[in-house]
Amino acid sequence: MKARSRRGLAILAGLAALGIASALVLNAFRSNLVFFFSPSQIASKEAPLERGFRLGGLVEQGSIRRSAQGLTVHFVVTDMARTVPVVYTGLLPDLFREGKGVVAQGRLGADGVFRADQVLAKHDENYMPPEAAQALEQARRGRREVAEP
Repeated sequence: MKARSRRGLAILAGLAALGIASALVLNAFRSNLVFFFSPSQIASKEAPLERGFRLGGLVEQGSIRRSAQGLTVHFVVTDMARTVPVVYTGLLPDLFREGKGVVAQGRLGADGVFRADQVLAKHDENYMPPEAAQALEQARRGRREVAEP
């Protein structure tokens, strides 16, 4: 085999290895990508049923129900325009309260109930994830436009 042919095969093997590595990295990135949706977006069917995503908004007043046995908690997340019921089994953050901001990560069931794997509460009074703040502002604007004739 000539040196030129060996060099060509080495280049092809390097390109093939680079292509395989790129495909593996992109596949891992795609499977770990988590999108954010507000209750209004979920109500308009923008959220996927088959993939996990984040739901953000406020914990609705009077909506927290704890099961008598176990760590299961039922609550409702709202963006002031729409609501989504959430079920979570596990320990909640200390700052989790009614009327406070929350981001839950999980999947939406066919029954419309969001089954959370993880619940995050905002860490102080001034912070809210930018996506949640934007979704709440859009919902407030939409509600105002509907109320005005």
